[in-house]
Amino acid sequence: MVASAAIIGAAATSTGAFAAAPVASTPKPAPASQAMTALPTAPVEKVIVTYKSKTAEAGSNAAAKSDAAAKATETGEALSFERRLAGGAALVDLGDSASKQDVAEVMAAFRADPQVASVEPDIRAYAMAVTPNDTDYAKQWDLFEATGGMNVPPAWDKTTGTGVTVAVIDTGYAAHSDLATNIVSGYDFISTSADARDGNGRDADSKDEGDWNATDGECGTGSKASNSSWHGTHVAGTIGAVTHNSKGIAGIAYNAKVQPVRVLGKCGGSSADIADAITWASGGTVPGVPANPTPAKVINMSLGGASSTCPSVYQNAINGAVSRGTTVVVAAGNSNANASGFTPANCSNVITVASTSREGNRSYYSNYGTIVDVAAPGGETRRATDTPGTVTTPENGIYSSLNSGTTTQSVENYKPYQGTSMAAPHIAGLAALLKSAKSTLTPAEIESAIKTNARPLPGTCTGGCGTGIADTAKTVDAVTTTPPAGTVFTNATDVTISDNTTVSSSIAVTGRTGNAPAALKVGVDIKHTWRGDLVIDLVAPDGTVRNLKASSSSDSADNVLTTYTVDASSELANGTWKLQVRDVASGDTGYIDSWSLTF
Repeated sequence: MVASAAIIGAAATSTGAFAAAPVASTPKPAPASQAMTALPTAPVEKVIVTYKSKTAEAGSNAAAKSDAAAKATETGEALSFERRLAGGAALVDLGDSASKQDVAEVMAAFRADPQVASVEPDIRAYAMAVTPNDTDYAKQWDLFEATGGMNVPPAWDKTTGTGVTVAVIDTGYAAHSDLATNIVSGYDFISTSADARDGNGRDADSKDEGDWNATDGECGTGSKASNSSWHGTHVAGTIGAVTHNSKGIAGIAYNAKVQPVRVLGKCGGSSADIADAITWASGGTVPGVPANPTPAKVINMSLGGASSTCPSVYQNAINGAVSRGTTVVVAAGNSNANASGFTPANCSNVITVASTSREGNRSYYSNYGTIVDVAAPGGETRRATDTPGTVTTPENGIYSSLNSGTTTQSVENYKPYQGTSMAAPHIAGLAALLKSAKSTLTPAEIESAIKTNARPLPGTCTGGCGTGIADTAKTVDAVTTTPPAGTVFTNATDVTISDNTTVSSSIAVTGRTGNAPAALKVGVDIKHTWRGDLVIDLVAPDGTVRNLKASSSSDSADNVLTTYTVDASSELANGTWKLQVRDVASGDTGYIDSWSLTF
């Protein structure tokens, strides 16, 4: 079956290390990897003193306190023994006004003491997911906003897509400096010269030659004259724009490579060409085409056409790609209709993606239905009631790389687009992050992880948007965290947490013998802005309450996603356990997403 394929993206115009002074020689010196050679830039308020074994200070807090007082007299600094660390070292407080010279004098005094094995500063550590310095990052609400965003930044502590190639099967590539270093050689699969607009058929040049139409009806009844969309470049930017380069935007998998594979030209593209592109991109063999030197582990197809069934030429190519270990992501379509009537959205072995708005609703144009696997931000550059073709809310679109040419390429730029075409590359980027974080993941495992860890839409979705909006950080955590051994009991029913209320979620534990473990694991996933409002308790079957988290007026971060360890050895294991959550302030609400007990 050969059918034309339309782009599924409604284009919118308008668019610290630190070293203490060298450690004194000891019978067993610290490893070289722990040596520190320079004072930190952050103020040092405490030092960690390790005493030699069998000294009084090594085993007695009173002796360590006395020694701190003696060093205070010696140096003239206000030193005090604070506490004993788990490894046996003593934490000594210098106060908050110690200068670098004061710190050096105190450490010299401890180093000169023959009873001391080592001394080092108590240094600061920081989260490594630094906010990108890309100049337009603030416009990328789809990556970071709590309501409609995909929770991408926290995942960058663990993975940025290194080692993974994502094929963008689309209109090709319009040269862009915010993408260039992440682009690898692709291929032009448009077999008809007139549609390709490059003077020949298939070739190794994936340059986007433009997909404009000069007149109405040129591409069939009902088609309209239009400018070139540079659609593939916009999609590519969402996936792999260069990040931390003080320019433009941040890509979701910004250390992945993007491979442009051109299949859409004048009047769309044919299923025969698209199927061959799927095969080639995933490392398969296509007659007359050189082998792909950098096969993709993720394919993005923000394209489609009307068809009540998946053509066999598509399904065979997709099955082959998946068998080679490539995850295939496709857009659901933009007709506000059931996605079952559109292909390749209705093919098997793909991740079909619906679009959501900045408010977390299904985008007014997005297709829906039971074949949709998951949703992602696709934006709305206008409201459903606004005049078609207008741009009234550009700030609510998906901002990405583009080109200013109306027909042929001109100067690079950026603009917001809307469409399931924009939603799909969010999932392709997430798939690349997952594959980079854990290379053994299969396409089925990647799809399962994305769907399982999605969050419910904060808004509405008539018709079905899969398992919800994909949550990048939660999904990456799920595939990179070794689950605790034991039997897991889970409740994934959402429970709303309103202001100044107490709610609970229950788990019935059965089939266990004796008491609960001394290290009972309590996994908690609560979505709630300003999590400091929350008090979280575990209630045992006999009513005993164990506090897991206290409230804090200064903790303004969102969500509680962690595992607590509780000594529940005095409790019978079997029975109904409850997670009790109390909201103690006004202004922020949320819900219990899920929680678990691991015995």
